Amino acid sequence: MADERTWSIAELADEYGVTLRTIRFYEEQGLLTPARDGTRRIFHDGDKVRLGLVLRGKRLGFPLDEIKKIIGMYDAEPGEVGQLRYLLDQIEHRRSELEQRRRDIDATLSDLAELERRCRADLERLAG
Repeated sequence: MADERTWSIAELADEYGVTLRTIRFYEEQGLLTPARDGTRRIFHDGDKVRLGLVLRGKRLGFPLDEIKKIIGMYDAEPGEVGQLRYLLDQIEHRRSELEQRRRDIDATLSDLAELERRCRADLERLAG
């Protein structure tokens, strides 16, 4: 398709706010497979979409191996339905991890508030 839009590595890096090194790393990991014209990388629509999915997955806290598996399931068996079921399982797992972190943070904040209250009371008692 001669009219298909393509992007250079610099254009994608600029558009997504990542470094060239990040894109090269994702390519080394098999997450992106740009075409080549000599040493020049040529990214097509699919590459751009995959990069967006990888970055979204990273932002949500998924490890690269999980992101690769989820993206790879789209083209392979069990296909999109299997991919979505797997992704829902991963979302549930990730949500559970984050909710536990939130409980841990809330407990830590509560401990800090109690410690602060005791310190202020001790300071007031010692100063007054």
